[in-house]
Order: sequence, then C-alpha cells, then structure tokens
Amino acid sequence: MKVLMINGSPHPNGCIHTALAEAAKILNEQGIETEEIQVGNKDIRGCVSCGYCHKNGKCVFNDLVNETAVKLEEADGLIIGSPVYYGMPNGTLLSFVQRLFYSCSCDLHMKVGASVVSCRRGGNSGTFQSMNMLFGISGMPTAPSSYWNDVHGYTGEDVQKDIEGLRTIRNLAGNMAFMIKAIDAKKDEIPEVERGEMFNFIR
Repeated sequence: MKVLMINGSPHPNGCIHTALAEAAKILNEQGIETEEIQVGNKDIRGCVSCGYCHKNGKCVFNDLVNETAVKLEEADGLIIGSPVYYGMPNGTLLSFVQRLFYSCSCDLHMKVGASVVSCRRGGNSGTFQSMNMLFGISGMPTAPSSYWNDVHGYTGEDVQKDIEGLRTIRNLAGNMAFMIKAIDAKKDEIPEVERGEMFNFIR
C-alpha cells in the first residue's frame, strides 16, 4: 500500500515537508509506503482546456503532471500540502493538481485523500477547503483528524514547536492508514459509480 504526498511549497525542507514527514512516520509504522513529490518550486503551467487529455488519457504538456499521474494510479491515498498565499494555495500547486485531476485517466474512486496547510498566522481555512474540493468530485473519501490539518510557523523548525499541529497530522495519518486498510479489505464490495449525461443549467 502506498500514499503519495504532494509538497506544494517552494521550500523542499520547509513547513509542509515537516508536516508531511510527520504523517509519513505514522503511515510507515502502519506498513504503508510513502513518497513525497516536490511541486512548489517547479515550472508548472495551468490547464489550457485543449481537450487533448480526453482523447489521449494524459495532459498535452508532458511534465511532472503526467509523471505523477502514473504514480497516483498505483497509490491508495493522496495527501496534498500547501503553504498559504493570501488565503489561497500556492498558484503552482493549484495549476499542478487541477491538471493532474482533470487529465488523469485512472480511477480515483475510493482512494483516500487529505490536505495539509501551513501558515504563519491566518488564511489556512480557505486554503484547506479549496484543496479538499478535489476529493469530493473524484469519489475520494477524505481522511479526518482531531482538528483541521494545519500547522503554524515560518520555517520547518517553527512547525516542530507546534505540538498541537503535529498531533493533528499524526491523527490524520493514523485515520488515513485505517481507512486505506479497511477499503482494501472490502475492495470487492466497492460500489460502482453511476455515470450518465451531464446536465448544463443553461440550455
């Protein structure tokens, strides 16, 4: 079993990495492999709505998005982490995950999702909510914790002092491990997704 971790911070060893590493410890203890992918310092462009992915099963821009899509197909869970920029996720991360979720041809149904945010002081709730929107539309159950998944600080060292934040991350990882194992144990009973014609409000 494996959880993919997307680090949306431009700092490879910053606040988000510190939070993801804390989650990885718990997941690894539960026998679940983890892999962290650094996104926040990469040159990632946004979707151009060309429709290439609908015909070819991958994005027209052959970059880290397509590389990650292959790994996401094999993963059982996904954690997306972002710093707070003006009450929003990092723009690079948004471009990345929007293209990843839209162009990925794999079935995300019942892969467990979670998001983690870091902020110096505020703006975490809006960032957290916007990233969680990806999971619900993709049929991914969202792992809960004992608080919203945010850590506070300006550096990784600051986050190490946020005892409640790190406890929240550990609880998140424990719940995610439980959910992944429970879903795997019942994988033959996962309900099928009904699909059909899409409805436009203006016709």
